[in-house]
Amino acid sequence: MRLLIGETEVPVTWENNASVEALKELSPVTIQMSMYGGFEQVGPIGQSIVRNDVQTETSYGDIVLYSGNQIVIFYGSNSWAYTRLGHVDLSQQE
Repeated sequence: MRLLIGETEVPVTWENNASVEALKELSPVTIQMSMYGGFEQVGPIGQSIVRNDVQTETSYGDIVLYSGNQIVIFYGSNSWAYTRLGHVDLSQQE
């Protein structure tokens, strides 16, 4: 599975879980994301997928599933119940 921002492929280490597998089955999918809260980008998948939310602390680069139907990519940190999907393999400056 690949993450593209615009036409740029971004390196990601994906988790090995049922949510990532469900997301792969939807591919290709385009998610329009918008800034939220000053520390994340969020966008709807268009349907709910399997989730296994646990209370977690996120940091820049983390990719999570929120409420089973939204993808969140963090450029800051937060603590909430999410399902981890992956991590962008770039430095915070990148």
